[in-house]
Amino acid sequence: MSRTQQYLIDDMSIKESWRLFRIMAEIVDGFEDLSDIGPAVSVFGSARVAPGSPLYETTVRLTGLLAKAGYDVITGGGPGLMEAANKGAFEAGGRSIGLHIELPFEQKMNDYLHVKTSFRYFFVRKVMFVKYALAYVALPGGFGTLDELFEALVLIQTRRIKPFPIVLLGRDFWSGLTDWFTARLLADGYVSAENLELFTVLDTPEEVAAYIKKHVIV
Repeated sequence: MSRTQQYLIDDMSIKESWRLFRIMAEIVDGFEDLSDIGPAVSVFGSARVAPGSPLYETTVRLTGLLAKAGYDVITGGGPGLMEAANKGAFEAGGRSIGLHIELPFEQKMNDYLHVKTSFRYFFVRKVMFVKYALAYVALPGGFGTLDELFEALVLIQTRRIKPFPIVLLGRDFWSGLTDWFTARLLADGYVSAENLELFTVLDTPEEVAAYIKKHVIV
């Protein structure tokens, strides 16, 4: 091995070591920023939904009900349905938390946050969503929403965390996916029938709030 090759290897090792310190620091900062959060519900949904749209207003109503029931609301802190969820909690007098992710393209924090914290690493952010939530609500969304949903399902399925309510809002949106779970995953033996009981599909904010209140006592 040449001296140049050895130098490059040593330089890479140093960079990787510093990355570990950045990860550790981000975890510690997240724990400190979120240490006084009360009973909370993590809410996920698309960043691309416009303010004033029916789904946006439905989300505002949902988190307003959750806030009035005594739950803090956690989102990704960005625009779209994240903003709607924070707005509903904020305006209802509840505490609104945003776990922002730093992205190559600009994604600003929304204006309805009491607690703000920012993350460079998606996996650290996921830890915070799970650690401080007593329930998950998945609204219509894209890959990011699905990623957070499946993370929680896998952790509960494999008993890495205790079960908690996972609600999918909007049967019209989610039915294609949940029907496929039954027709392919269950039918082909890739999941068990009990795995399909890890989540519930509901249609209205009132149903979601009532379901969470029933299963998560404040």
